[in-house]
Amino acid sequence: MRTSTQYQRILRWALLFLMALPLSFYTQAQKKPGKTLSPYFLVKSKNSKVDQMPLKETSVDVNIAGVMADVTVTQVYKNEGKNTLEAIYVFPGSTQAAVYAMTMTIGERKLIAKIEEKNKARQQYETAKKQGKTASLLEQHRPNVFQMNVANILPKDVIKVELHYTELLVPTDGVYEFSYPTVVGPRYSDTPAAKATANEKWVKNPYLNEGNKPNYTFDINTVINAGMPIQQMACTSHKVNVKYANKSTGRIALKKSEKYGGNRDYIIRYRLAGSKIQSGLLLYEGENEAATGDNSDEASEKFFLMMMQPPKAPKNTQIPPREYVFIVDVSGSMHGFPLSVSKRLLKNLIGKLRPTDKFNVMLFESSNQMMSPESMDATPANIAKAINVIDRQRGGGGTRLLPALQKALAFKETKDYSRSFVVVTDGYITVEKEAYELIRNNLNKANLFAFGIGSSVNRFLIEGMARAGMGEPFIVTHGTEADVKAEKFRQYIQNPVLTNIQVKYNGFEVYDVANTSIPDVFSERPIIVYGKYRGAPKGKITITGLSGNKKYTKTIKVSNATQDNNQAIRYLWARERIKLEDDYRRYYGAERQKHIKEITRLGLKYNLLTQYTSFIAISPEVRNKEGKIVTVNQPLPLPKGVSKNAIGNTSSVNYSRTMSIAPSSGKRYKRRRPYRKTYAPRKKAKELSISTRGSGGVSKADMDEVEEVKDELKKMQEKSVRLYPRQKKHMIRHVVQAGESLESIAKFYRITANSIKSNNLLKNGQVTAGQKLTLEVNKVIFKVRAGDTLHKVAQYFKVTVRQLKAWNGLRRNNLIIGQKLTIY
Repeated sequence: MRTSTQYQRILRWALLFLMALPLSFYTQAQKKPGKTLSPYFLVKSKNSKVDQMPLKETSVDVNIAGVMADVTVTQVYKNEGKNTLEAIYVFPGSTQAAVYAMTMTIGERKLIAKIEEKNKARQQYETAKKQGKTASLLEQHRPNVFQMNVANILPKDVIKVELHYTELLVPTDGVYEFSYPTVVGPRYSDTPAAKATANEKWVKNPYLNEGNKPNYTFDINTVINAGMPIQQMACTSHKVNVKYANKSTGRIALKKSEKYGGNRDYIIRYRLAGSKIQSGLLLYEGENEAATGDNSDEASEKFFLMMMQPPKAPKNTQIPPREYVFIVDVSGSMHGFPLSVSKRLLKNLIGKLRPTDKFNVMLFESSNQMMSPESMDATPANIAKAINVIDRQRGGGGTRLLPALQKALAFKETKDYSRSFVVVTDGYITVEKEAYELIRNNLNKANLFAFGIGSSVNRFLIEGMARAGMGEPFIVTHGTEADVKAEKFRQYIQNPVLTNIQVKYNGFEVYDVANTSIPDVFSERPIIVYGKYRGAPKGKITITGLSGNKKYTKTIKVSNATQDNNQAIRYLWARERIKLEDDYRRYYGAERQKHIKEITRLGLKYNLLTQYTSFIAISPEVRNKEGKIVTVNQPLPLPKGVSKNAIGNTSSVNYSRTMSIAPSSGKRYKRRRPYRKTYAPRKKAKELSISTRGSGGVSKADMDEVEEVKDELKKMQEKSVRLYPRQKKHMIRHVVQAGESLESIAKFYRITANSIKSNNLLKNGQVTAGQKLTLEVNKVIFKVRAGDTLHKVAQYFKVTVRQLKAWNGLRRNNLIIGQKLTIY
């Protein structure tokens, strides 16, 4: 039996462990660098007395043509110090962004960057920096993180940075969205700043104190030339003025009251009018050929982009019958949890097929087997049979996806049915290059959707397969997500309005078409085809397919295509090819160097920033003859509504340049009230520690017991965190019921009526029964534990018992252990 002295020692050590926790949190935060989500200048310095280099203004011009956004960003900075500086300009972008130009103006001199191989550009920059020349270097660290270095900036220099990028806008639920990131949010990394690689140094930067507005002005102007009638435009983030030049062109400008609105992302949304399948064609002819008549390969390149926008709400007569082939991984790596989640997912997917649908199931590991020689009708008996087959799987054998895909593609087609392949796997697959190309080259036979299953999914593979198949990736990391993701998949795929699509070019000579095989058109996704053409823009493009049970034909006259200001097509085409090569580089290590060379070639030819090409600009004269250069950190505004507790190890500063460290908040323990008794031993340990100081050393046995106490305390802490999970943002669908109003719906979900109007682009507050709304809500699924009551749960989440009962359809106050409650 342990003596009281031993307990005192154990509790004393437990006390030291507990008291060290807040310090350890702080120490870990000190090692974690900060996140950047928008452009800023990071200016290195060892001299704390060097003046700051504040951003004076940001102006953005956005030109949206069809599905393309061409963006010009201009930011003005001023060196207000007395020292020559080196600055680092860091900015984000979406993974779709193609950065194709950059200029830096210092005083009267404008430096135009040229594209170079990355290592070569870095060497040129370092040489110019040592020589005292003003130089600028723009690099890509990640697909959505770019960095600009500027060396030898003299005191009082005014710097104007101008960069150009373009990106593709793809609508969701018929709504197009453009977002310009302005907010710098905190990021955390497990790598200490001192040990971070050169590519990751950009994440560390100080922040202004919480609540301080940015001291620079922000302005953004957007022109939308949709090429089709616009139903409505709106800005969900800022106050704006909206004007329509005509049915298909609109302008959005910030109001003067938003002059300092650069502390949150700028987001606009617009919807096209009409309920028919609409098509359009955009052309771009290279300036060199137009101006000089040059017939060289580079000068004669011409690009086209054809887009087909499906109807917003297709009629039942437009929905063709569907066929699903589920390709399910039952290999050894799927044994246990992943396969259990797969079973639940497939029960949801197969169990809710329409009676008019057909389906089949292929199970694969070292070998593969199809459930039926032909796809079966989705009858209750066939569905039950399929679920029974899936339930019997235990997982075993190797993983061979290529033979499974080949067999599935060779599977007899069901005439007049829209076919989709659904691959369910954990992603631990050796995918040969032939398999990847097999998916891309057979899009006219079927769409491919990829479900990644498990707590550590190979996301690169799942997303790459979906991208190759022109489908959508879905990641399911735990069982509770299976129902949600299955429903999301059904909503996405339930309305294919055009199948068996073929594109023919008559009298219009095309080549290097980015996507030769066309997937089915869904109500939530348009068709986009882009490539190159030769000769005069003449002839016609014919699109054929099946809409419901009727043949569909659409002809576009090339001579009627829009040719104004479509240069972005050139960069988007090249960006798509670079993405494809980058996928090959990631997945096929044996040919890695081949794909790196091709990415480099494309980046150099089309003047694009890539992982292996950079922009470099060097002034000819020596401006810093002494060669001395110092640096400072440019403080950033915290995102609107973000607490300083999110900063971690980064500095928090005010405009008087008072520097302070923002440690991790000690308030993290306040949410652990259900386990109040964990504080009792902590309090008792403190008292005993005072009374037993100097009582002697601690034996190894005592230390082992202390470790046991520490383990128990950790488990209790983890348990207390899991007891009441935090609410998270979710997008849900709500079907309006008879008698409901916008206000009653908003009250039910505890959101605002304005947010409903904004997310659904409603012109007024009127809703009708049967109307489908997209809602952004705070939601959590809470699992009832022993001792929980409706009153306790309601009190913790600050809701009423009546609300809990309404959200979950409860008639009585009784709860069952393990019961799941939805809380908004």
